[in-house]
Amino acid sequence: MGETKTGRQPLDGRDPAHLRGDPIDGARYFSKDFARREWGGLWTRIWHVAGRTAEIPEPGDLLVHDFLKESVLCIRQDDGSVRAFYNSCRHRGMRMLRDSASLDHISCPYHGWRYGKDGVLVDAQDGGDFPQGNPCGKLSLRELRCDVWGGFVWYTMDDEGPSLADYLDPMPDLYRNYPMDSAVRVAWYRIEIDANWKFVTDNFSESYHTRTAHPQVPPWIDQDVDTARHEMWPKGHGRTVQPMRPSLSDRLPDGVPHPFESILRQWDIDPASYASYEEMAMQGWRDLKAAKRRLWRERGYLHYEHMDDEEITDSPHTVIFPNVTISFLPDNLIFFRSEPHPDDPEKCYFDLWCMAFPVAGQAVVESIMAGPKPLREAETCERRVFDGGRGIPELAGQIVYQDMELAEGMQAGMHSRGYADAYLPAQETRVRFFHEVLNDWLDRRR
Repeated sequence: MGETKTGRQPLDGRDPAHLRGDPIDGARYFSKDFARREWGGLWTRIWHVAGRTAEIPEPGDLLVHDFLKESVLCIRQDDGSVRAFYNSCRHRGMRMLRDSASLDHISCPYHGWRYGKDGVLVDAQDGGDFPQGNPCGKLSLRELRCDVWGGFVWYTMDDEGPSLADYLDPMPDLYRNYPMDSAVRVAWYRIEIDANWKFVTDNFSESYHTRTAHPQVPPWIDQDVDTARHEMWPKGHGRTVQPMRPSLSDRLPDGVPHPFESILRQWDIDPASYASYEEMAMQGWRDLKAAKRRLWRERGYLHYEHMDDEEITDSPHTVIFPNVTISFLPDNLIFFRSEPHPDDPEKCYFDLWCMAFPVAGQAVVESIMAGPKPLREAETCERRVFDGGRGIPELAGQIVYQDMELAEGMQAGMHSRGYADAYLPAQETRVRFFHEVLNDWLDRRR
């Protein structure tokens, strides 16, 4: 599956020949001037994720997405479409809503102006008192372009930029076999961490840190340097495709129960039938593909119907430029996003959404990053401050917790006079590639 369904080949994500060599200096992680450049050159031009379509199933249901100093409303219309508007009253600019809701009208709490789902002003106090004429039926909330992909609601502040499909290319084509619309968000966190937003994209653009930071990963995802496939596309998107089988390099001590064995047993494969660890890892992985192909329907894994042999066993860990990462797993989607803090470039908000594909008979699912969860939509967002890990004790020991610990140490290191530029192996090519694409946006080359 190294190329898209239309045959477009990705760039080799381990080949630095695709790079210019732009330095990754420390100031871009803490400079307020650099953050201001990002607002004008990047954030006002890209497509943002406002939320999940499952949050707004009925007409009048709306999402509120606050980003830096801006706020946007995404509202389900009577015809089923979704439209986006700035969360700012046309009277005197009042921010009207703080939280997602289901409303017949949007009302400004200051002077009572009311807008319909379509953004048109329907009622204003003393409408006849306006010298320029009654504004009702004439004024509308300022609208933004809005679209839907993958069960996510997206919007952009750029009236003239690319369509969502063009912006995301080739992701919609690459992941068309995954029933993303039906994924259930079972865990929903927003965590404030003391690090610049770019650390998150840096971190998810490589697996070089896994052996050190996440020793629990190699027993069930093979991230060996010559095993994983590293890919990137000219628009800045990239991924690492990792076989979900034990690493042949990083092994658990003898006698320690192996997590891959339980996966094999789940699909009626006896781990004891393999003569060696290597055979269990490699042949067991191939046997797992065959078993899933044979048993998916009777086991209720209906989402496997259109997935290929790689998709039903492996993990394409995917960065969508500039700040969204989705781990595609056979039975789960894990959505990560970083957004800048409105006042301090040395802080960011880190979003973690754990989503599961429904399986017949399953009432509880393993959410990978947040532990077992009931198979139902999480009703509210857990808003926390990381606080050295004290703010999210229930995630202690999870991969994402370990990443947040690293983030704050990296942020501190960016201030050191001992740091001037990253010194990268080939497998971290995508880290510099991300910064070069970011530079292109800021310098208006894109």
